[in-house]
Amino acid sequence: MLRSTATVFVIVDVLSFSTAVSVATDTGAEVIPFPWGDADAAREEAARQSAIAASPKRAAGGQLSLSPASLRHVVRGTRLLLPSPNGSRLSLATGEVPTLCGCLRNYKSVAEAVQAMRLDGLVAVIPAGERWADGSLRPAIEDWIGAGAIISAIEAEVSAEAAVARAVFAAAANDLASVIRTCMSGRELIERGFGEDVEIALEVGSSKRAPRLIDGAYR
Repeated sequence: MLRSTATVFVIVDVLSFSTAVSVATDTGAEVIPFPWGDADAAREEAARQSAIAASPKRAAGGQLSLSPASLRHVVRGTRLLLPSPNGSRLSLATGEVPTLCGCLRNYKSVAEAVQAMRLDGLVAVIPAGERWADGSLRPAIEDWIGAGAIISAIEAEVSAEAAVARAVFAAAANDLASVIRTCMSGRELIERGFGEDVEIALEVGSSKRAPRLIDGAYR
């Protein structure tokens, strides 16, 4: 339904697809979203597009993956195919509608890009959420906070849902680091040894770029 009414989409997956996209595009790389779950198909598509297939699972030791820390030093011009269960899936569902990728690192830049588009109509800011072990959708407070940050920086009338997201960001702002580190997704990453990814997600306002999906890749 939103695809038929929205004039721009903003995909928000703070931990960690959107943050990974922000880090990679800051280095001058391009990120190709791809469905999660079929490694063979991902490798084949990466070869077809002259891209590098990143691991859909977080990896250390120099392997490119969904972990933002692994993308800190991606070479400029690299085309990176990045599967993920939420951010990529949503990015691929927006059709021909202009699509941006937002997180806490780039929330101001994304908001500025939305306003620079000067589009009349609905701006759909989508908190991606997470997945439970059975594959069902799990609400993710970090994505509501990220969406609220972007909404707070856009000068426009907002829906009730957007107003709530904006209020969530305002409520968390004074203790944002603690909230992100101790939310369910943050705790999971820290316990698995990926605390650096949480800290990168907390580089609030550090990026001046607003990744936009153009010809199938965020750039």
